[in-house]
Amino acid sequence: MKKALFIGGTGTISTAIVKKLSEDPAWEVWLLNRGNRKEAVPEGVHQIICDISDEAAAEKALNNMEFDVVSEFIGFTKDQVERDYRLFQGKTKQYIYISSASAYNKPAASYVITEGTSLANPHWEYSRNKIACEQFLIEKYREEGFPVTIVRPSHTYDERNVPLGVHGKKGFYQVIKRMMEGKPVIIQGDGSSLWTVTFNKDFAIGFTGLMGNRHAIGEAFQITGDETLTWNQIYQTIADALNVELKPYYVASEYLSSVGDKYGFDFEGSLTGDKSVSVVFDNSKLKRAVPDMKTTVRFDQGVRIALDYVLSHPECQVEDPEFDEWCDRVINALEESKKSI
Repeated sequence: MKKALFIGGTGTISTAIVKKLSEDPAWEVWLLNRGNRKEAVPEGVHQIICDISDEAAAEKALNNMEFDVVSEFIGFTKDQVERDYRLFQGKTKQYIYISSASAYNKPAASYVITEGTSLANPHWEYSRNKIACEQFLIEKYREEGFPVTIVRPSHTYDERNVPLGVHGKKGFYQVIKRMMEGKPVIIQGDGSSLWTVTFNKDFAIGFTGLMGNRHAIGEAFQITGDETLTWNQIYQTIADALNVELKPYYVASEYLSSVGDKYGFDFEGSLTGDKSVSVVFDNSKLKRAVPDMKTTVRFDQGVRIALDYVLSHPECQVEDPEFDEWCDRVINALEESKKSI
């Protein structure tokens, strides 16, 4: 059996991958995390309870174990991947780093994004940190042969999440609640920019196909679905699934960034640096390496799966009254300004 270690392993993206591998007799699956979501760990998966930020404790817990693949899902800064390099150098045949498609230049020279699109994002520190992580790891590959594979997801969701453009610090649910209450919901720009959302089960197809794949060493791959939608289509699909009328309220991303800063909403990063820019992903490189990769869950199907789950699980219905009040203030202020023109 091949042995895989996931650092994290219980998040939106990684849960589907771990579940898929746990059902594959060719793999022995290990997780290293703090054990906060034990209910998400499939039967037969081994778990090392440890905070990897404590490098000495992690080294002791790993006890010189060796793996065919180590996948890092919670590495966000260069010092964290430097730590991983120290921990796993010579102890894994492949180290997969989960970066982000938000690292691509915004706006790129072409709306069609490939792995060769330049990396630069002046609007979002999160993305710049991911770029720094990639650069360190690729340097170690070039200089020492460290067996890295870079994976760049875009907007991936699961049954516990509904993809949105504009939401508060507590997540998506307050926007869903506004829809159900007949309130207007804020959409960045005019809603016509193009976006790609990917259900995590589809993402898992591409990711597991890269694991142990010799053609993936030293390479970067973006993993997304093939379905491209406008933000208007995304919000309308959600409203249709809820059987409610969509009441969109369009606001420029630049304005949202300026008024969001006062309340701790980083819309410059998440919108100007990511979701406001039209992107269409060319996945031909991934499909050459993983011929099985394809979209099996369309957004209209995936969003119904997510809403059915969320609306039947109260713990997923996290309200955000601060964001709700902020939306009303923004909308009212813009309506008042129109009257004075």
